[in-house]
This record gives sequence, structure tokens and C-alpha cells, in this order.
Amino acid sequence: MAKNLVIVESPAKAKTIEGYLGKEFQVKSSFGHIRDLSSKGLSIDIANNYKPEYEISSDKKTVISDLKKAVKEAEIVWLATDEDREGEAISWHLFEALQLEKKDTKRITFNEITKSAILKAIENPRMINKQLVDAQQARRVLDRLVGFELSPVLWKKVKPSLSAGRVQSVAVRLVVEREKEIQSFQSKTHFKVQALFRKNNDDIKAELSFQLESKEEAIDLLEKCKDKNFEVTDVQQKPASRTPSAPFTTSTLQQEASLKLGFSVSRTMLIAQHLYEQGKITYMRTDSVNFSETALKSAEKTILASYGKEYCNPTKYQTKSANAQEAHEAIRPTDFSVSSIDGTSDEQKLYDLIWKRSISSQMSAAKLERTTVKIGSKNLEEHFVAKGEVIKFDGFLKVYLESKIEEDEEESETGILPALNKGDSLTRINIKATQRFTRPPARYVEASLVKKLEELGIGRPSTYAPTISTIQKRGYVEKVEKDGVERNYIVIELKNDSIKEEIKKELVGKEKNKLFPTDIGILVTDFLVEHFNRIMDYHFTANVEEQFDEIAKGLTEWTKMIHSFYSPFHQNVEETLEISGKVTGERLLGAHPKSGKKVIARIGRFGPMVQIGDEKEDGEKPVFASLKKDQSINTIELEEALELFNLPRVVGEYESLEIKANNGRFGPYIQHGKLFVSLKKEDDPITIDLDRAIQLILEKKEQESNKIIKVFKENADVQLLNGRYGPYLKVGKENYKLPKNVKAEDLSLEDCLEITKNQVSTKAKKKVKK
Repeated sequence: MAKNLVIVESPAKAKTIEGYLGKEFQVKSSFGHIRDLSSKGLSIDIANNYKPEYEISSDKKTVISDLKKAVKEAEIVWLATDEDREGEAISWHLFEALQLEKKDTKRITFNEITKSAILKAIENPRMINKQLVDAQQARRVLDRLVGFELSPVLWKKVKPSLSAGRVQSVAVRLVVEREKEIQSFQSKTHFKVQALFRKNNDDIKAELSFQLESKEEAIDLLEKCKDKNFEVTDVQQKPASRTPSAPFTTSTLQQEASLKLGFSVSRTMLIAQHLYEQGKITYMRTDSVNFSETALKSAEKTILASYGKEYCNPTKYQTKSANAQEAHEAIRPTDFSVSSIDGTSDEQKLYDLIWKRSISSQMSAAKLERTTVKIGSKNLEEHFVAKGEVIKFDGFLKVYLESKIEEDEEESETGILPALNKGDSLTRINIKATQRFTRPPARYVEASLVKKLEELGIGRPSTYAPTISTIQKRGYVEKVEKDGVERNYIVIELKNDSIKEEIKKELVGKEKNKLFPTDIGILVTDFLVEHFNRIMDYHFTANVEEQFDEIAKGLTEWTKMIHSFYSPFHQNVEETLEISGKVTGERLLGAHPKSGKKVIARIGRFGPMVQIGDEKEDGEKPVFASLKKDQSINTIELEEALELFNLPRVVGEYESLEIKANNGRFGPYIQHGKLFVSLKKEDDPITIDLDRAIQLILEKKEQESNKIIKVFKENADVQLLNGRYGPYLKVGKENYKLPKNVKAEDLSLEDCLEITKNQVSTKAKKKVKK
């Protein structure tokens, strides 16, 4: 029997580490956190100095039982959970739950799962760092206090079943405020003037050095250019360089994976976790841009071998964050000589990104030559500017170029210019003045929201992905795709000696994967900002993060920090419950054309809605209608609202039954007898015709018939079905996963009932999590 028991968080990590250690070591997994605050009640004894009341999760009791048996058989227990605060807390909870002895317990950490790193960690064990544990406890306790006290306020004052969170609510505020900026933005027009000149057979693109405010100014300039001869009035050449980006931190990896690979923040972290556990990259939750000395030498060796001495420039980067843990490293490959890996397509793509960013960070700057040419004419005040850029030495660009989160459409074009000298005569091919429009601030995508949170000091590497996921799961923010609308713009062109004006069309407002606040997200944010301005303040939230950092350094007692936050917050909650009224975001749209009754948009029990009439004023019950998914109580107009009261509408008849179109709690649908069919994105319940409705009904019926794999005459409650994630077992209203390597078609009734005995249903698991 192995004398040493190593406990880690995940089975994948356990499997990798076990391969590096000998027979003297047994490696087991805790499968994540094993204890948490009890799900019943607050589970914090406020009167007893905020003492947390922890319980072992019901799904971890077997795990704890197995670990206790392994502990009894081992001489030394090595707690090898992750090196951050969360990992330290898991080790502490294991120590407490397994009732370990200090003398027989060693804590080890490593930022990469390689044989050398594991063996080095075993040679340098330490005790559990209680300061790191306390910092994690403080975050957990504070977040429970805020959620537990704030959520009931929202239930009473806004809408049942809502929830609030300390960091999440501030993240939603960012999205809401950006949306309000966009809605209030007044676009202004101007004209961008671009010219095409020619010297011999070479074309030169140039741009007027300033923008024109009006169409009249544009025409006036083109008129002045008609009879002018153009020449080069100035040429400036300057050497320039472009330096590589620093290695990846958690946030920059999330941003770049979003821009280059189209990955969501949570998807990036899941893939990075897999790569880390397989020993292919270093730990993926970090705000450090450091490389260890070993890593620097390894990167240098790879660059020298692959690209040569002139491409090599070993660099130590300085982390900007004052609270970054310099002992940690940036995210990098564990072996720089491995430029590609086996694995899933996503793993290969993310590894490739990390390898290129890491290697490029240790490469030479790119050397450029930038040329600026001024083009003008005698008796013409205005001049045009042509810019060119030539790469003299590619340096790190040979491997990698960082993406931009927001592209600037007004940025001047740069290309390669022909050889030009002052006084060179140029032929004017054409001059175009194109109408342009100022743009509102861009909506956030996940990557840019992470960047903003980091800039404000809100959250830490371990919290970015959960925050972004939570605000979407709670229905406060959603990813929306918009097709955009056509817009006319003016192009005025001077060609030869004639000026021609043309109206062109362009598509604007097209959005993909942008974050939009929902109506309930806006309403909750406005309520919280009005009544809980302190905890919704960006600087205050950032300051709380700094206090967690101070706890981790042993500079602050965690319970004192909690008390300084909780006392004013609790008083704020009690005052709000007492003095604030209920809010619905009510907005008067106008009067009903026939009855004259008020038409109001507001948040109702089941979400955004419109109503005709006011019971207090009319003495009659109002008529209600739900909004369509792409409508908002903040922007819907009277005519659009009145259309909603035409629902449900009878589309026609099929198989002697009416087909009705309606808008429901979960979106638009059609009903045919007892069959309900959700409408597709392109369908509208107000305009859908009979042929399309029948097509959707037939598709749904075919889908339903393919869903059933097997039923049993002896017990109609037992069904084997095809689901979104593959075959599953349904017994009554309970669902069960099928064991691996089992064919659903081959299962008997007895097999199915045996599965239910050995497994908790998915429905029951959800109840436990709540």
C-alpha cells in the first residue's frame, strides 16, 4: 500500500500527476470543492463574528468517505490543489473535513503539471496558508451576505425570483450604462475626402488632412480642385518599431481567444483547464506576465533554433497590477519546443495561440519605415496626406500579431508607397467626398467587458468567466444578433473635370455576439443604483477587491473587513424595504385610439409586457400582452404595442383544427390542438401564414417521432428517448443519464429500473444544487 496520499481537485489532474510519481504515491481527486456554506438559510452566524456554517455537499459524501479510507492507510497526506486562493481554500476544507493531523499533512503547489515541477514541489512542502484561505472565505461570506439580503428586496420591490450579486450587479451596470449612452447618442455627419493620384504607373491613395462638416464644403473643395495640378510638397521618412505584446494573463487570453478564435470567456477557461491538467500549459488563472528563468531560457533556445539570433530578445515583463502575485507566471506552454499538440480541435487552437503569444513575447521588435507624403497645389490651402509603411525586419511579426477589440473605421489606410520626391508632379485620377457618420460607443462583447472589469479593478482572474456567465444565466444580459438596417449616404466624385453626386446604400447596426441589457436588467440596475449606490459604485467594488488582497497578505483581519462592509449595508437594506416603492419600469405609450384608455409598457410577473387600461383609473381589469423577444419596454412605440393585442390570432385550419399564433412567456409559438411549436428566429406571430405554420407543425411532428427510441408496454412510464445531448432514460417526470458504452436499444425494462436505483435523477440533482 502506498505510504503517500496526494489529493488534487480533478480526476484529469490526478491522472497526469500519478504518471510522474512512483508506487509510493497514490493520487486521488476531491472532484472540486467538498464543502460550502449550507444551502439552507444564511449559514453565517453574524452574532458570532460572522462564523461560516459549512456543510459537506450531498454529492461529495461518498468522495469524503473514500478519501477518509485512503487517509487511514497513508503515512503522509499531500494536499496538491491549485496555487490560488480557491485552491488553498479547497486544501483547508479537505484538512478540516478529513480531520487531518498537521504533522502528517503537507501542502504543495506548482504552476505547471510537469514531472520536474511536481518533484520540486514535493521537495519544498509548506503549511496551508490561512491568509489565502481567509481571503477566499471573506469573498464567499460577503457574496452570500449581499445575495441573501439583496435578493429579497428585489422580490418585493421589482419582481419575484430575481437575484443580485456584489460583482455581477456592477458588471450588469456597465452593460446598462453603455446601452443608455448608445440610445441617447446623436449621430453627426461629416465628409471624408480621399484622392487617387498617379505617378507613372503607380497609384497613390491620399486623404484630406481634415474632415469637412457639410456637403456644401465638399462640393466647394472639389470645385477648387478641378483646374489644379498636384505635386508632392513634402516627404518625411521615419524609422519606427513595433514591440511584441506581453505573455498572456487570464484576461488577455480571454480577450484574444474571443477575437481570434470566437471563443466565449467560459469556453476559453474550460479548454485552458484541460490543457493545464494535461500538463501542456501553466496555470490558467493568473494576473502575472512573468516568465521563470527556466522558461526564459527555454523560449530563447527555441527561438534561436527555429528563427535565428537576430529574432531573439529575452524580455522580462513587469506586471501592471499592484496586487499581482509575482511568484506566479504568465500563461505559457510547459515545453516551448512543442509548437503543436494532439487533442481536440479547440485544444489545438488555444494551445497554438498560447504558444505563439509566448514565443513572440521573447522575440525582437519589428523594424519599420514609415513615410508621410503631403500632396498639394499652388493657390490651394488644403492638402492631402498619403501614408506608407514598409517592414524592414519582421521580428516577432513572423509569429504573431495581437488583435484589436474595437477597429477604428476612420483610421487612415497605410500601404506601400512608390519612391516619391518633393516637387514630383502627380496626375489626379479622382477625388471622392464620402458622407460618414459619427458612431456611438460600441456595445460590449465578452472580451471587451472583461477588459473593462480589469481596468476598473473589479474582480480577479478567477472571477471574470463566472461573472460573465452568471449575468447571462440570470437573464440580465443577453447576446443578441441584429441584421442591421439600410442607410443612405452621399458620395460626391470629381473625375476628369466633372463633379457627380450619387446616393449609395450601406448596412449599419449589424451586431453579432454583442451584450445587450434586458428590460429586467435595466430595471434592476436602476433600482440598485438609486437605493444601493455604494455597492454599485465601481471604485467601491474595486476597493473591496483590494481589501481581499490585503487579507491575503495578512494585513487585514477578514472578519473586521466583513463587519465594516456589512453594518452600513444591512442598514441600507432595512431602510430600502421600508421607504422604497415597487418599481415596474412603467412607461406611458399613449392612448388607445378607440377606448381612449392608457397604453402602458412595463415589467410584469412574467416579464416585459404592455397593457391597455389602468384598474385604479378605469375601475376595470386591464388587458395584457407580452412583448416579442426583440422588443423592449424602453423603446416600443404605441403602434407596435397595439399590434400585440391582435394575438392570439387564428392563422388558419389544418386537419380540422385551428392553428393559433401567439407570443408566450418563452417566446412566439403556434398551437395546433395540444401541439405547441416555437417559431423560428425569422418568423413573426403577427405575420406568419398558413403554409409556413403547417411546415413548422410537420417538422415538429417528425422531430417528436424521432425522439422515441424505445417504450415498454408493461410500464408506460418508462421511456428511452433521444435528447439534445444524446439518449437518456425517462421514468415518469424524472430523467436519468445512461451509463457509458450502453446502447439504449438493447436495454430491457429491468435494466432501466436498475439504472434508477443506482443514480440520482437530473431533476433531483438540480434541487440539491439550489
